Amino acid sequence: MNPVRRRRLLWVIALVVAAGLAATLVAMALQRNIAYLYTPSEVLRGEAGGQARFRLGGMVAADSFTRAPGSLEAHFKVSDGDALMPVVYTGILPDLFREKQAVVATGRMRGDTFVAEQILAKHDETYMPKEVADKMGMAHKKHDVPPPAAGSAQ
Repeated sequence: MNPVRRRRLLWVIALVVAAGLAATLVAMALQRNIAYLYTPSEVLRGEAGGQARFRLGGMVAADSFTRAPGSLEAHFKVSDGDALMPVVYTGILPDLFREKQAVVATGRMRGDTFVAEQILAKHDETYMPKEVADKMGMAHKKHDVPPPAAGSAQ
């Protein structure tokens, strides 16, 4: 093989190796940042995995919110119609956070309690995240409960 072809071949091999390394690093970074959405009943069935970071979606259960005076640690339960999951969050909750409203919490399980790192609340009276709405719709069908009328406040 002449020297020009050998040099070109080495450049092509180096380029392929560098592209493969870059693709591997990007895939690993994306995999660590992915947080899947689960409902409380899916978490209790073990579908969320052990210590993996994931999103918990559902409705804040009525009469479940507590916070000690002078503390930023909030305790509440998230429901999907089938199960209740206790949640602990330390920090300032969004202004629109309240009971009987849709919520998506990102965090990890610690024992039987979900420890949230971030809380997202719905932004108006008719919005619910699509993934949560789909899973809540499946729960309504499962229990033969009519879904709430569109546009009505709950």
